[in-house]
Amino acid sequence: MIVQLNPALPVLTPKGEAYAHFLIDYGMEEHLLWVCFINETGECWTFRNPQIRLKPNETFNRSKTSDIQ
Repeated sequence: MIVQLNPALPVLTPKGEAYAHFLIDYGMEEHLLWVCFINETGECWTFRNPQIRLKPNETFNRSKTSDIQ
């Protein structure tokens, strides 16, 4: 199943800051896949759940996130 995220979510990835636009779910045995566009380069990459974090946002009480692997 593919879900379009509306609005796109600002995330931190191993490639830098990005916006996640789609989420791909292959089922219970697999990680969710996040389709992201990297802010700096415009490249489109897909990352597994453990590879991304939402960007910190003090307004929503979401402080610094842990390091990404």
